[in-house]
Amino acid sequence: MIRFRLRPLDRIEPWGDETPKLHWFGLSDGWYWLEAGSHELLRYTGPDDPPYVDYYVARLWEDLREILPTVLEPVPADLVTFIADDVPPWGDDEITDAVLAAYSWHGEHWLNLGYLSSAPRLRFWRTTDDGDTVTLDWRRSPGFTGPATARIAVPTEDFRAAVREFDDAFLAAMAERVREVVAAGGVPGVEIDLDRLRREHRTRVAPVPERSARTDWELVRAGVRELRQRRA
Repeated sequence: MIRFRLRPLDRIEPWGDETPKLHWFGLSDGWYWLEAGSHELLRYTGPDDPPYVDYYVARLWEDLREILPTVLEPVPADLVTFIADDVPPWGDDEITDAVLAAYSWHGEHWLNLGYLSSAPRLRFWRTTDDGDTVTLDWRRSPGFTGPATARIAVPTEDFRAAVREFDDAFLAAMAERVREVVAAGGVPGVEIDLDRLRREHRTRVAPVPERSARTDWELVRAGVRELRQRRA
């Protein structure tokens, strides 16, 4: 479901001009995309080869890990309509703690793609009232292929397995990349702290977060009620 490819080491652009540098994050430069149903998401319409998002794969890896606890927390049945809808704009009304909680909870289900030009929108949420599933909600933006919108539900265990598979594959690829760089004594013309690189990789290797978030449901519900009253 979550696919990636690392850029060959000799094609990675180092950071900085006067003193080119590379580090663990920079060494993850590559491409990534999602396969959902019959769709390839995060695929560009242009002639690039490969035609997928061209960025640091570590960014996707970090952002998925960040939202996973919230995504895996089942949405109560009375809040499914709210999470499945777009939240209204802030407007000029006072932002109470409850409204802020509702906005924040809704936003924490979005995968951050704001670093892309004309970024598409992608979010996930879990429901358990009619089977245990994670719903993927996709909104295409200019320059990307795939449907204009899509909403695809997959069994939660399949979603967990896809995240674990990506996590394992990415960390294995980065372990091999670190070994390659260390064995070569670095990258010619690029400053790399090899000891720090090895230490950072060890700190990055940790189990995928399986815990769920602990949302204050009553506060979120109060915020949703306020927002609905303002719409009325």
